[in-house]
Amino acid sequence: MRIGELAQATGTSTRALRHYEQSGLLTSRREANGYRTYDPERSVVRVRNIRQLLDVGLTLEDVQDFAPCLDGDVLAAVPSESKLRIARDRLSVLNARIAAQTEARDRLARALEEAEAAGGAA
Repeated sequence: MRIGELAQATGTSTRALRHYEQSGLLTSRREANGYRTYDPERSVVRVRNIRQLLDVGLTLEDVQDFAPCLDGDVLAAVPSESKLRIARDRLSVLNARIAAQTEARDRLARALEEAEAAGGAA
């Protein structure tokens, strides 16, 4: 399976696939013509698992810790304590970012209300 076929089968860009390969999460063989080829079954499962983990908020660096699990049903597997710690840590980071953004939004909303009250709405 060539890179374009893998991208189409997984709904992923070829650029993302190359990035996963550079990160060591995906492997390919090089044909004599230089084209990358991937194992059709294994690579589709791996890419879908990578995407699922990224979609739930993990980073590519986090996903690298899940590499040994990427050939199966990664979300259905019983997680190890180390994997749960990674997820908890990432959730903590996301919660902190959300809190900071909420605080910024609230400050902006208050400033806008004060400005409109002082000068009237246009």
